[in-house]
Amino acid sequence: MSILQEEVTRRGVIAGTGALVVSFSLTRAFAQDLAPATPLTPPVTLPGSLDDERFLDSWIRIDADNSITVFTGKAELGQGIRTALLQVAAEELDVKPEDIVLVTADTGRTPNEGFTAGSQSMQNSGTAIRNAAAQVRALLLSEAAKRFAVAPAELKSENRTVLAKDGRSLTYGELVSELMLHVEAQPQSTLKDPGALRVMGKSLPRVDIPAKVTGGQAYVHDLRLDGMLHARVVLPPSPAAELSEVDASAAEAMPGVVSVVRDGNFLAVVAEKEFQTVNAMRTLAATARWQERESLPDQTDLPAELQRLEREVGTVAEAGVLSSGDNQFEATFMRPYQIHGSIGPSCAVAQMKADGSLDVWSHTQGVYPDRAAIAEMLAMPEEKVHVIHMEGSGCYGHNGADDAAADAALIATKVPGRPIRVQWMREQEHSWEPYGPAMLMKVNASLDRAGRIASWAYDVWSNTHSTRPGGAGALLAARHKSQPFQPKPPELNITPSGNGDRNANPLYAIANKRVLWHFLPDMPLRVSALRALGAYANVFAIESTIDELALMAEVDPVEFRLHHMEDPRARAVIELAAERFGWNGPQMPKNRGRGFGFARYKNLAAYLAVAMEVEVEPETGRVRVVRAVSAIDSGEIVNSDGIRNQTEGGILQSISWTLYEAVAFDRTRITSTDWSSYPILRFASVPDSVEVHIIERPGEPFLGTGEAAQGPAAAAVANGIRNAIGKRLYDLPFTRDRVRSAVGHA
Repeated sequence: MSILQEEVTRRGVIAGTGALVVSFSLTRAFAQDLAPATPLTPPVTLPGSLDDERFLDSWIRIDADNSITVFTGKAELGQGIRTALLQVAAEELDVKPEDIVLVTADTGRTPNEGFTAGSQSMQNSGTAIRNAAAQVRALLLSEAAKRFAVAPAELKSENRTVLAKDGRSLTYGELVSELMLHVEAQPQSTLKDPGALRVMGKSLPRVDIPAKVTGGQAYVHDLRLDGMLHARVVLPPSPAAELSEVDASAAEAMPGVVSVVRDGNFLAVVAEKEFQTVNAMRTLAATARWQERESLPDQTDLPAELQRLEREVGTVAEAGVLSSGDNQFEATFMRPYQIHGSIGPSCAVAQMKADGSLDVWSHTQGVYPDRAAIAEMLAMPEEKVHVIHMEGSGCYGHNGADDAAADAALIATKVPGRPIRVQWMREQEHSWEPYGPAMLMKVNASLDRAGRIASWAYDVWSNTHSTRPGGAGALLAARHKSQPFQPKPPELNITPSGNGDRNANPLYAIANKRVLWHFLPDMPLRVSALRALGAYANVFAIESTIDELALMAEVDPVEFRLHHMEDPRARAVIELAAERFGWNGPQMPKNRGRGFGFARYKNLAAYLAVAMEVEVEPETGRVRVVRAVSAIDSGEIVNSDGIRNQTEGGILQSISWTLYEAVAFDRTRITSTDWSSYPILRFASVPDSVEVHIIERPGEPFLGTGEAAQGPAAAAVANGIRNAIGKRLYDLPFTRDRVRSAVGHA
């Protein structure tokens, strides 16, 4: 397997001649060995993730055979990041994308860039790689200039070669020397002018697609290693369940069974073949006796439950003085718990080797944090745990990937020597993955006599939206051991990018406002990061309110937004989406409406506006989005098709959340354990068309794209329904029963 073969060692670096051979794991050692003593002055800030991993050879490697390897700590999650990062590196190195081998998140080889989350891959890793590549190109030109005895400006680089005007040439591989690129990056790079770009800005085919459509090794689910065993975990039937007894004898006697593993509430079976393991798991589960108790909130009164769990209040934004007036709108909006809904259940492979080291293949979004959590769970040194990212079939945040990795790692220590493959069952994924938190949003807003927003009070009740690994207590296997690890207590933390309060502060010009986050540290249901975090629900509530205020002011909703928007880039996406939709066109037919939504993701990433045509069947309550037209500003474009893919996917997923998705539970167990009890958007309900119009911003910084559509799309659906039936729906999702009730067909 190619992903297993290439090991870069310190011995190889020291012995290497005529090539740069180095990996991230060695950069600190080299810095300690080679760097002279320097005064302890604060380092200058470097672009993107270069500020954390400051040596060029953490990002770019060139070998004597003229091969080029680029390293990123970010993971391909289906967002097309491998393709975009290849384009960035190829552009600044003056090579073809196919000339580069890109290595993604791997604790043995790549920089530590934390989690692939928050739509920050291009902002952080793309920026780092682009600047590193530009500086590497400059070093190569400088070295060639010395050898040719000419000025660097008289040389040009192309196709992995530096060319002189007199015809002389040297390949990159001939120019590099040992440690040549082991230098700290500079704060400024000579990046190519926008008009000179040849690779960036083009819609190149995604490099991750071929294996997915040809049956290749696309996902960790497809990984098959020599001697691999299969394992299944018997998860508890409910969050508070305790395993009182189990008779493993029948399962152990089944064909192919190698071992039954028990450690407290952790119970698993290992067998030679996968279906043998599934059968043995079912037999083992039938003999398990669990003591259960009520630990879940009352779903019939979830708003009251969330308010009861409040322990602390943080101020997200505050300006001016709140007031009340005659033109006042007050409302309460509700978002339920929702799942990631990964089509492929979580999966991982782990192998405990003879030297005491552990290899783990996982679709985690953070290989380094996952390594730390697994090492803590197993009481192993971190350097003995090697986590390699492989894609999973579905993601969208902190799903069960890290838990499956912990399951495989724990079982591998009990059955050393052979690779152990763990895959969750569908009901386990639905019942045990960390959910997107339920949220309650209250708005009180008023207009002045001129029809402008005079006062804005916004309150959101929410848990933290991130309990990602970093400690063993984030892993189910660690919690279920006989000596369990406890999760770290969540803390209220208000930052510019936001969490449960993400996008709670409107981007509109409002002189008098107050935004509060009512923090819930207790988590009756296990929750963590789901795509867009709090932005989905906050933008839904804010943009629904904006439409109601526009109705009160008797102003068109798009015009009302523009009246309150000062940011020119925000105005541009609002105007473009409205124009391409035909917002001022003929009146909609009966039972059809038009809806609009806007946000700048996190108030610091991509700008997105979307207009939708929505159809409502009053008798059945069925809602269908007929068409969606969006406009997005993601800064400088690397791959327009990638931006379009992410925006289209975000719109469709948001439609699914908004119309269908909610976790169901009683006081003891999760009850939405399959696709029937947890419905999602089906092909028959997909819009007839989804348009994405991209505003070009040459030379501007990259902006995060992947989660920009979630909130605006939900708002556009809500506002479209309001326009179609004349009634506002406040509680997500907008199920058929809720729509029928709103139109009087209960």
